Amino acid sequence: MFNPSREQARRFFFETWRRYRAKEPLEGAACTAVEVMLLHPEYHPMLEEPDRNLDRNWGPDSGENNPFLHLSLHLAIEEQLAMGHPFGLREVFEALVTSSRDAHAARHALLECLGETLWRAQRAGGALDAQAYLDCARRRAGLR
Repeated sequence: MFNPSREQARRFFFETWRRYRAKEPLEGAACTAVEVMLLHPEYHPMLEEPDRNLDRNWGPDSGENNPFLHLSLHLAIEEQLAMGHPFGLREVFEALVTSSRDAHAARHALLECLGETLWRAQRAGGALDAQAYLDCARRRAGLR
């Protein structure tokens, strides 16, 4: 499993955005990352200033969401949906899409559950609880 450092993850997003803007070929995760970045035009100016934003902190007290965390969670959701893991997530996603009629909003519902579950795991110093994540997503989809 690839576990990039904060700097590596940020450089991936900056370089992918640069390559996309330069119309250079992209493959693999970079293609998915561009799709996600295009859904978030509010991040485009930040992505065009890597020197200014590589080391920037977006803490809870700043009142701003960390765009790199947000984009990374989006990529995690895409990977989970592609793999069908945790089992049942695809069905929950489809229910969210049906109820919201907006695939991006459905992904954001999953993203909020994933973010909360990751936060709980970090706080407890343990592994991610896939069942808690799935239960949260099911509640958001009105399936529980």
